[in-house]
Amino acid sequence: MEDKACNCHKTKERSQEEYKRLIHRLNRVEGQIRGIRGMVEKSAYCTDILDQVAAANAALNAFSRELLAEHIRTCVARDIRAGKDETLDELIATLQKLMK
Repeated sequence: MEDKACNCHKTKERSQEEYKRLIHRLNRVEGQIRGIRGMVEKSAYCTDILDQVAAANAALNAFSRELLAEHIRTCVARDIRAGKDETLDELIATLQKLMK
């Protein structure tokens, strides 16, 4: 029987805790983006806006790190144990995209 954590349909069942952590991080990013838009609409000073953009980028990077770590712990580890070496190629491609 196939593990449903990451199946052939490229979906993943997340624990309630993981789901809450990820959604919390995304809500923070979304709030920061709305704040940046508001700053532009109110003609805020450029460097003030750029400071907020840097904070939003940092928050999105934190989300990516958490999601990637969980992916490696679950999906990648399981596939490697099952002999699915193509998962390593997928991981490498994903890391290359993240590091652009």
